[in-house]
Amino acid sequence: MFYYNCLNPISSKGLDLFTTDYKNVEEVNDADAILVRSAKMHDMEVSEKLLAVARAGAGVNNIPIEDYASKGIVVFNTPGANANAVKEMVFTGMLLASRDVIGGNKWCADNKDDADISKNMEKAKKNFAGTEIAGKKLGIIGLGAIGVQVANAAVHMGMEVYGYDPYISVAAAWNLSRSVKHISAVEDIYKECDIITIHVPLMENTKEMINRDAIEKMKKGVILLNFARDLLVDEKAVLNGISSGKIRKYVSDFPNPVTAGQEGVILTPHLGASTDEAEENCAIMAVQEIMDYMENGNIKNSVNYPACDMGVCRTESRVAIMHKNLKGVIAKYTTIIGDTGTNIADMFNKTRGDYAYALLDLDSRIDQATVDKLNAIDEVVRVRVVK
Repeated sequence: MFYYNCLNPISSKGLDLFTTDYKNVEEVNDADAILVRSAKMHDMEVSEKLLAVARAGAGVNNIPIEDYASKGIVVFNTPGANANAVKEMVFTGMLLASRDVIGGNKWCADNKDDADISKNMEKAKKNFAGTEIAGKKLGIIGLGAIGVQVANAAVHMGMEVYGYDPYISVAAAWNLSRSVKHISAVEDIYKECDIITIHVPLMENTKEMINRDAIEKMKKGVILLNFARDLLVDEKAVLNGISSGKIRKYVSDFPNPVTAGQEGVILTPHLGASTDEAEENCAIMAVQEIMDYMENGNIKNSVNYPACDMGVCRTESRVAIMHKNLKGVIAKYTTIIGDTGTNIADMFNKTRGDYAYALLDLDSRIDQATVDKLNAIDEVVRVRVVK
């Protein structure tokens, strides 16, 4: 029996996938796995039995991923599950910034008691005139699951699309429209594009990548969209850019005291993935990741351990070993297993940063004494008998 806890409400579309081998528990310290959306976990005390955390979403800033790696806790996310929802919000923001829909809507509300509103609107509408997005140059920084969907949809909307991503995956490249111009220097995005949208993860080297220097390189009247992470943008520099006329509109899904209520800023309260469909897709993927890891030891979409897929175990036993990425560790644990007379029928070992993950299929059952010897290896973080 496996026990799981939900720190946030998780769609039943996902939870219903759990078999009778899984039980929901109220106490987090009784859980083998945790499902989470936005709950902050950095200051949480977790028990030694916790094996995995699945974030029903892409960002994992609310989870201490490095600390959990050192404890042998695999952290999963669900990249791409909410991509369509975010893509649609990007186009919503793009259109709101290009066409003054918000100003026009406010005028209608302010004049609701005017008996001649239908007549007077013909004079008023010139104040809310905008521009079309067809034919405009769209620059996309980051061509992951969301960026690719935005790029392909923009091509169909008649836009000239430029994409920048020095680390684009093979899968993303295959899915990207041939009409998208791949740019090798992000500065060219700044210089050429009428509209710029950001879709990169928040890391030390991407923090405030949209800063004063970047804004100075942009075209006058640029529209800037941020549906990725607030800290990717130096928002004080953006407000200065709006004041100077360099930036026409800044659209962000992350309101804060710096930007809220400011002229030229359009904000939404983190609605990017707030659709029934996105929440269901994220829940389904998170549950599937947890089940495959618990039952088979396989890892898919982890942010702190390497991917591993050895399918379903067909031998007598399967053992997972999480260890530090140091020389000679593989020899230590294979020697211990070999000394028992047990044959290793199949084996996977891969590293990610400071840690490595090994999955071994054995022709005979492993006993507790051998597990204890494996755990006694200095570099080993955790040993789990999967089967």
